[in-house]
Amino acid sequence: MIPAAAPLPVLTNIDRARFEAEIVPAGKPVVLKGLVGDWPLVTTADLPGYLRGLETPKPVAAFAGPASMGGRFFYSDDLRGFNFDRVQMSLSDLLDRLAAGGPGYLYAGAIPAPSHLPGLAEANPMPLLDDAKERLTSLWLGNRTITAAHWDLAQNLACVVAGRRRFTLFPPDQVRNLYVGPLDNTLAGQPISLVDFDAPDPEAHPRFAEAMEHAMVADLEPGDAIYIPSLWWHHVRSLDDFGGLVNFWWRDGPDYMATPMFTLWHAMLTIRDLPANERAAWRDFFDHYVFQTHGDPMEHLPIDARGLMAPMTREIESRLKRLLIGPLSR
Repeated sequence: MIPAAAPLPVLTNIDRARFEAEIVPAGKPVVLKGLVGDWPLVTTADLPGYLRGLETPKPVAAFAGPASMGGRFFYSDDLRGFNFDRVQMSLSDLLDRLAAGGPGYLYAGAIPAPSHLPGLAEANPMPLLDDAKERLTSLWLGNRTITAAHWDLAQNLACVVAGRRRFTLFPPDQVRNLYVGPLDNTLAGQPISLVDFDAPDPEAHPRFAEAMEHAMVADLEPGDAIYIPSLWWHHVRSLDDFGGLVNFWWRDGPDYMATPMFTLWHAMLTIRDLPANERAAWRDFFDHYVFQTHGDPMEHLPIDARGLMAPMTREIESRLKRLLIGPLSR
C-alpha cells in the first residue's frame, strides 16, 4: 500500500524579512499562497499575447512527445534513449501549438527570461529576493505534462502564472528510495526518479512506499508560489491544457563555490571502490574536515599555519584547483 503524501504547509503575507530570517534557514519547502497574484503575467487576460510582446527571435528548446506517452517525459525502455523528441521553435510557434491542442504533449522548460523575454523579470519582480542577488529567471510552458522527480542544486522560488500545478516533494535523504536513473544520461541535466507516480511498481521499486511516508504535496493556482530548498526532490504535474510558470534559481554561499557534483564524480575515482573498511575511514575524515561534525578541525592551529584549511582566499582557491587538476590530467 502506497501512503498518501502529507499536505505542504501554506503561508500567506510573507515578506522578504521573514523569508530570509525564518523560511530559508529552516530548509523546508512551503507554499506561498497568492505571493505573485498581482503580477501582470497573472492578471492579464491574454498571457500568450503578453509573452509575444516581449519575445526575441531566439529559438526555444522544447520537448515534444506522442499521445501514447501520457504526458510523462521519460526514457526509452533500455534507459539509453528517450520517449520524446527535442525540438527548436520560436516562442510564438510554441504558443500557437499549445493553443491548437492536439493529441501530443509539448513542454518548454527553463526558457531564459533575459535573452528570450527581456523585461519580463522587471515587470514581474520577485518580492522575496534582494534585487542585488544574482539569480536565474526562467519561464516554463506546456500542456498536461509530467516532470519526473528530480533535484536542483540551486534554491528555487517557482511561481505559477497559468493553469494549476501539483508538486510532490521529498527531502534529500529519500534518494535511496526514489530509484534514480543514470547520473550522466539525463532528460534535462538532472538525474530523475524512475518511479511512475501514477502506477508505482512494488516489485521493481519496493522502497518507494517508504519515500511516500516522507512526501509532501500541494496544488498551486495562478498567483501561488512554492519555495523549494536546494536538493529537495520534486515531481511536477501540470493539471490543465495550458500551464505557465516562472521560477527563480539562486545559490547562497561564496562566489568561488562550484557544484558539489564535481566532488561526487571525483569520489567515483578515489573512494567508491575502496575496501569497505577504508571507505568507512574516509567517511570519518570527511565528517571531520568537510562537514566539521565536531566543530572547526583546525581550531588548535594559528590561522597562518592552517595551509589549505585556512579561510578561503584566491591564492588558496588557485592552489586547490591545481592540486585537483594535476592528477586528473595525467
